[in-house]
Amino acid sequence: MRIEKFEDIYAWQKGRQLVIEVYRLTEDSRDYSFRDQLRRASISVMNNIAEGFERNTNQEFKHFLYIAKGSCGEVRSMLYLTLEFNYFTTEQFNKVYSLSVEISRLLAGLIKSL
Repeated sequence: MRIEKFEDIYAWQKGRQLVIEVYRLTEDSRDYSFRDQLRRASISVMNNIAEGFERNTNQEFKHFLYIAKGSCGEVRSMLYLTLEFNYFTTEQFNKVYSLSVEISRLLAGLIKSL
């Protein structure tokens, strides 16, 4: 499949799912700074994939994919705190954690292909 726009990138599609899930799970959170940081980190994943793709060079695309991959790590790191602070159930944690790991793997494969 030829990728013609960033919306065609499977990692971006999964990143969008990650944002939707994070927003859904944090909509009632009263810990605003924590909630906002988790949301920003998840948004960073999809936005960096899009921005890098739109730069139209493999070198810049790769750079932004690394940033997106780092944001996946930030999301996963913060997810451990959602358990410690009882913000998420184990099931909610596992769902978002698995999605972020999948995105990281997709990004690693995309980086390698460039």
